[in-house]
Amino acid sequence: MKDNKTSDKKDSSADNVDEYLQTLGSDDAREMLYYSQEQPFSAEEVTRLINEERLNELLAQSDAFLHGLNSEIEGFDE
Repeated sequence: MKDNKTSDKKDSSADNVDEYLQTLGSDDAREMLYYSQEQPFSAEEVTRLINEERLNELLAQSDAFLHGLNSEIEGFDE
C-alpha cells in the first residue's frame, strides 16, 4: 500500500516538472502559470489568520526601532 502512495507522488511530481519545462520557452505561459498559483484571501480569512495582538507588538517594536534609528541619524553629524 505504501508503494502505491510513493508511485502516485512520483507521477504527480513528474507531471509538474514536465508542465514547468514546457513553459520555460514561453514568457506568457510562465507568467500565467505563476499567477495561477496565487490564492486570493477573503477579508474574513485574513482576519482569521492574522494574530492582531502579535501584529501590534511587531508594529510597536518597529516604531521603537525607527525612532531610535532616526535619533541616531540626526545626531550623526555632531
